[in-house]
Amino acid sequence: MSEKTIEQIIKALEDQKAVICDADGKRAAKQHEKGKLSARERLDLLLDPQSFVEFDAFVKHRCDNFGMDKVEIPADGVVTGYGAIEGRPVFVFSQDFTVTGGSLGEAHALKIVKMQDMALKMGVPVIGINDSGGARIQEGVDSLRGYGMIFFRNTRASGVIPQISVILGPCAGGAVYSPAITDFVFMVDKVSNMYITGPQVIKAVMGEDVGLEELGGAQAHNAVSGNGHFIYPSEEDCFAGVRKLITLLPANNLEDPPVAETDNEPAGPDMAMRDIVPVNPKMPYDVKDIIARVVDNGDFLEVHQLYALNIVVGLGRIAGQTVGIVANQPQVLAGCLDINSSDKAARFIRFCDAFNIPLVTFVDCPGYLPGKQQEHGGIIRHGAKILFAYSEATVPKITVTLRKSYGGAHIAMCNKDLGSDLMLAWPQSEIAVMGASGAVNVIFRKQIEAAEDKNKRRQELIEEYETMFSNPYEAAKRGYVDAVIPPEDTRGRIVSALAILKTKREQSPAKKHGNIPL
Repeated sequence: MSEKTIEQIIKALEDQKAVICDADGKRAAKQHEKGKLSARERLDLLLDPQSFVEFDAFVKHRCDNFGMDKVEIPADGVVTGYGAIEGRPVFVFSQDFTVTGGSLGEAHALKIVKMQDMALKMGVPVIGINDSGGARIQEGVDSLRGYGMIFFRNTRASGVIPQISVILGPCAGGAVYSPAITDFVFMVDKVSNMYITGPQVIKAVMGEDVGLEELGGAQAHNAVSGNGHFIYPSEEDCFAGVRKLITLLPANNLEDPPVAETDNEPAGPDMAMRDIVPVNPKMPYDVKDIIARVVDNGDFLEVHQLYALNIVVGLGRIAGQTVGIVANQPQVLAGCLDINSSDKAARFIRFCDAFNIPLVTFVDCPGYLPGKQQEHGGIIRHGAKILFAYSEATVPKITVTLRKSYGGAHIAMCNKDLGSDLMLAWPQSEIAVMGASGAVNVIFRKQIEAAEDKNKRRQELIEEYETMFSNPYEAAKRGYVDAVIPPEDTRGRIVSALAILKTKREQSPAKKHGNIPL
């Protein structure tokens, strides 16, 4: 046998890599026909140019069932490695639907697991791009073990490094649980699908007719189930969103979020703030108008934009520092808390606390939503989650009461007793056990019934109650509110508070973990 030259050896290497990397673009063309990008094109969009370093490109499966020993699966259906976003390192995997439908077998799973282990060791975020038909049936229980290993590492890494899932095709059966454990799920309209059981199984077992998009599309999960956090019209927009999120987050739980240079320092009172919130408590307004004037350059990355619209959560910067914002939305259900909004807020609060992101809460909430549906749905348990999350959080917590703050919702929206470091209130705010109308009905029921003109007497008593209690000053007298401020001073006071709270240190009692009312 003739000895090979180094050029021939390198040529053989390049030929193998060409097949694995789809150099002729034939596999990518299949994705393009469906209006989708290939696994490697997606990594090019996500990561800084020329920053991707691939691992395990030559990995092969070892399954010989059902003729699989004759089946070639380039890179075993998943591209793995590390790269950078705005110069900051991330570990990534991208499933390749063009080979065996991106199905997950033993080798495929071990490649992902290696990335998860390395990301945890290095303390950097991990981003998974999911586009897979599910378990590789030919590999049987090895596929199931693969999912189990991934879920275990998702859970161990939770709260230690940011974990982001991008759904860009099907994500079915057991595969959906990995994204569900991660911190954020990104989806593309008319491209992404997540479901435990598909339409055919549902039809066969339950007799229900449901389309794939209605069952598990991006709109369904972002607006109805709450499993999706972000929805975009295209893959390009989606990856731009992922990149933006990464720039706001620390690499791990031992770091603070990166501070950005900003020219948006407070130049003085923002008088436009006076005109946003109507003094009339029955008039709605958009709390996002408040948020836009408080965060740097009005730049706010809203999370769960289509879900539980009565509360707004998201990330922005104030004086260059990343903050998490939680705000009641008076435009929807008058800003009441309910089951879904409590879950939404609690999960976001816990994420911010895990990654050292200060919390700014804007309050305009008349209470928890009443009704049999809410009570039977477990509003007590779900409502307790937001109480638990705020109480557990040790990051700086700043609360601004804009208007209504009644009863249990006053506590739930991070009052002093739940650990708010700074309680600010606008002068038109109403901090009380309940609204004046309801309070008068309870306290003065006999007086109203005895009056000749019941409506007139009731109105007089409501006005008297509002004068006495529907204001921020009773709470301020007792130190429950630290300062009553004009609206125009809000951003300046928050900037000041974030600066003084930067060195906050608070220790929780030693324990394995709390037992949040799930």
